[in-house]
Amino acid sequence: MISPLAYIHPEAKIGDNVEIGPFCYIDRGVEIGDNNTLMNSVTVLYGSRIGSGNIFFPGAVIGAVPQDLKFRGEDTTAIIGDNNKIRENVTINRGTAAKGKTVVGSGNLLMEGCHIAHDVIVGNDVIIGNTTKLAGEVTIDDHAILSACVLVHQFCRIGGYTMVGGGTRSSQSIMPYTICAREPATYCGLNIVGLRRRGFEREVINTIHEAYRIIFQGGLSQAEAIATIQRELPLTPEIQYILDFIEDTKQRGFVH
Repeated sequence: MISPLAYIHPEAKIGDNVEIGPFCYIDRGVEIGDNNTLMNSVTVLYGSRIGSGNIFFPGAVIGAVPQDLKFRGEDTTAIIGDNNKIRENVTINRGTAAKGKTVVGSGNLLMEGCHIAHDVIVGNDVIIGNTTKLAGEVTIDDHAILSACVLVHQFCRIGGYTMVGGGTRSSQSIMPYTICAREPATYCGLNIVGLRRRGFEREVINTIHEAYRIIFQGGLSQAEAIATIQRELPLTPEIQYILDFIEDTKQRGFVH
């Protein structure tokens, strides 16, 4: 299962049933769990921690040092969960002193050429399209979809169940359950198709829609919109998530 043309450092820890193709490079201090497949020419560098059942396509580079001039060689990690598909030429840098780790959860699809910078947190069941680039300390919540060629500014957060259109450039966070696209990036309504596919009931979708009507169309300040939502809508988990998201993204604000 391990090609004689691959290099594996004696201090690397490799689990059971791992396939490592020719010209792969596995650095010291790397931990790779069970049932992983590394096709040819995959590079896994110091500080990488990989779960089980992942597939790495040719040219992927995991755990490279951050592209951050503040990085001073801290002992940080790049953590990847289970059952991810990491396509060709994906790069995932390890963390800096800011968080100490870059994390990619489980069940994600990272398409060709996308970049996950230092201290990024990617949740579970996320799709990141071809050549999309995430700057440092970005957070992607569960079940988000980012199309091809999306650029996300440092410190931004992408909400769960969100659909971000191809070529979108965002310097602000993007609210959960929404569609964001156009130039400049704009709120384009609810991700209704995505919510229905995920099994959201009509009543829940309607409540989310009403919350965003208050936020984006009510002519209210942010504080007034929050107070109106709390007064007029049931505080379901979905509504509480929206309110918590607004509070969490005050530093950069969110796309309107």
